[in-house]
Amino acid sequence: MTLQQFKYADAVASCGSISEAARRCFVTQPTLTESIRLLEEELRIAIFTRSAKGVSVTREGEEFLASARQILDDAARIQEKYTGKAVRRPQFAVSCQHYAFAVEAFMDVVTANGADTYDFTLRETVTSEIIDDVARHRSEVGILYLSRRNERAIMKILRKEELAFEELFEAKPHVFLGKKHPLAKKKSIRPQELDAYPYLTYEQGAENALYFAEEVMPSIDRKKNIRVRDRATMTNLVLGLNGFTVASGVHAKGYNPAIVSVPLRLDDSIRVGTIRRSGMPLSPAGAAFVDAVRARIANR
Repeated sequence: MTLQQFKYADAVASCGSISEAARRCFVTQPTLTESIRLLEEELRIAIFTRSAKGVSVTREGEEFLASARQILDDAARIQEKYTGKAVRRPQFAVSCQHYAFAVEAFMDVVTANGADTYDFTLRETVTSEIIDDVARHRSEVGILYLSRRNERAIMKILRKEELAFEELFEAKPHVFLGKKHPLAKKKSIRPQELDAYPYLTYEQGAENALYFAEEVMPSIDRKKNIRVRDRATMTNLVLGLNGFTVASGVHAKGYNPAIVSVPLRLDDSIRVGTIRRSGMPLSPAGAAFVDAVRARIANR
C-alpha cells in the first residue's frame, strides 16, 4: 500500500474514468489499472465497480477514499512545510440546506485559502442528500436543522449512518416576507394570519417526508403551497406573489433588503447545526468552515 496507489484511487474517483485518471496521473492505463487491482487485493475490498458507463465508487470504497484523502492531505502539508512546494490541491466539500450564512462562510474559506489551486464544492440541496453526502464521504460537513417535529426521525437516521450532530445556534421561527407585504410591519405573526398568502417551501425530491422539510411549519397546514428548488426563485416569488416562507431569522449581510423577517408565534424552535462522520477529525478547510459559520452567526 503506497501513497501513489492512494493518488491513483483518488484520481479515478474524481474522474469517474480509468483512462482520464491515467492521463491526469501521467501513467498508462494498464499501469493504473494494475495498481488499483493490487490495492483492492491487499485491502480485500472492492473500491470501484466497473461498467460500460465507467467506474463508480462502492460504499467500502467511499470509506477508504475518505481516509486515503486525509492521508494525502497530511502528506502534502508535510512536504510543503519542508520543501515549500504544494503537491496536492486543497479539497473540501460541504452540503447544506438553503442558508445564506453558510454560503458566506464558504466564501470566507475560499478567500482565506492561500493555495494557488484548490478544489472546493458547495452543495445547497435537499435534506436527504445532505445526510447521504456526508455519510458517503462526498461532503465533509453538512448543515441542517432539528426541531421538535423532526428531531426523533432525523437523529435516528444520523445514528444509523454513524453521523454526529453539533448545534451551531438555536432560534425561534420567523416569517420571511416582502417589505410591502400587508403583514410586514407586525411585531409578530400568528400562523392563521398567513392563510390568505402562498406558503413557499423547498422541494425535497423523492424523499418528501415531513421530517425532511426545511421549514419548521408543515405545509400540510397551509391552504396555498408552492415548492421551489433554489433561493433565488424563493426570493422572487416571495416578492412577486406576496408569498412567505419560514426560517430561522438569521440574516446574511448581503441578504435582499426588500425581504424582512417577523417572529412567528409557533411553539417550536430551530436548532441549526453541523453533521459529520462520528470520530473523524475535520480537515483544515473543514475546521475553517465551521469556525467561519460560527463567526458569521455571532455577527448577526
